[in-house]
Amino acid sequence: MTPALNIERFATQPAARRMPEFVTRRMDEHYVTRVQKLLGGEHMHVWAPPQAGAVMLAGNDYLCIANEPALIDAQVRTLQGTQGQMLMSSVFLQEGSFQHRLEAKLAAFMQAEDGVLAQSGWAANVGLLQSIAEPGIPVYLDMLAHASLWEGVQSAQALPVPFLHNSPAHLERQIEKHGGGVIVIDALYSTNGSVAPLLEFVELAERSGSILIVDESHSLGTHGPGGAGLVVQEGLTERVHFRTASLAKAFAGRAGFITCSSHFKGYFLSASRPAIFSSCLLNHELAWFDAAVDFISGAEDRRAALHRNTQEVRARLSELGYCIDDGTEQIIALEAGPEPKTLVLRKALEARGIYGAVFCAPATAKNRSLVRLTLNSGMTREEIEKLVAACADMRSEVDLDNWSSSSRRKRMH
Repeated sequence: MTPALNIERFATQPAARRMPEFVTRRMDEHYVTRVQKLLGGEHMHVWAPPQAGAVMLAGNDYLCIANEPALIDAQVRTLQGTQGQMLMSSVFLQEGSFQHRLEAKLAAFMQAEDGVLAQSGWAANVGLLQSIAEPGIPVYLDMLAHASLWEGVQSAQALPVPFLHNSPAHLERQIEKHGGGVIVIDALYSTNGSVAPLLEFVELAERSGSILIVDESHSLGTHGPGGAGLVVQEGLTERVHFRTASLAKAFAGRAGFITCSSHFKGYFLSASRPAIFSSCLLNHELAWFDAAVDFISGAEDRRAALHRNTQEVRARLSELGYCIDDGTEQIIALEAGPEPKTLVLRKALEARGIYGAVFCAPATAKNRSLVRLTLNSGMTREEIEKLVAACADMRSEVDLDNWSSSSRRKRMH
């Protein structure tokens, strides 16, 4: 259904189903102001159907495990052997349950004392912040921190205090104004592939008496010894209060995880609304993650391939004039800026058989939209060459020299 048809459908709904003005105004901002007027009736997230040989770089299965036979077999065996499962909140699970055993296994994998599984990375982040912050408590968030972390601050009715991306100096000035509280960062940022200076943030948290939360969603499985993450790699496990992660990235499943102490875990399960009011994970989902921990911990060859692919693609796109200097890892941002330019970029990539994920407001600032390319360990030589050739061929078509990111690159150099 096209955006224009959506608008007509809403306009012709029976009176009993029509939305009040405060809802239709917001919907019109999307369908009329944004889609029709700004984007000429096209939608930022509607792809053309991929043709044979297309290179799909829109997913987060960094180690290519979604179709791994050993993991699928683990799920199938569990589904076939389960005689029914009680669907209830995880707060009612008893010690020794499958979920509790997996939580202990994941915690050991991340070199943590204990941990809690959540229904998603979103639920983990919202539930954690809602259970530790409160009205009036300053929560310092990197400006590129994931939206779930900002939502958690809102849920806690705490005071959100942003600081410049990866800037401990700016964070320190903000703490001098507002006092100690909670510091929230990503280890590896989901929009541009940049890595946080973890040690500097740890030291600042310690000096200010603040709690530090590190979201490892895009570094768990892909970085650190055995894929245990960047906090483990930097030897900071005893100095970071909480780590969170979406297990829908390198673990290719659907859940979230929080590392914590056993003492905090007991409190969390009685304080976190997402934990209390959501059902526990199903046995076949737990079986997937149980097998995935074993597989990922031994996947050094895939991690090495991912990093090789990342280094090559980044170097070659940079040589072509693309400003990707903000990041270093497997997430690459082609930042065209205003949404109409990003729509042209997405279509130019599609026409050459390359599919990335469009990020625009509210995932980015209003005029900093981009196409995100997420690389993976299984990229073939042909796929890398196809990507580089596409980016070389489309430079004039997408007006690369006049992108906002290109202007920043010129100022930096």
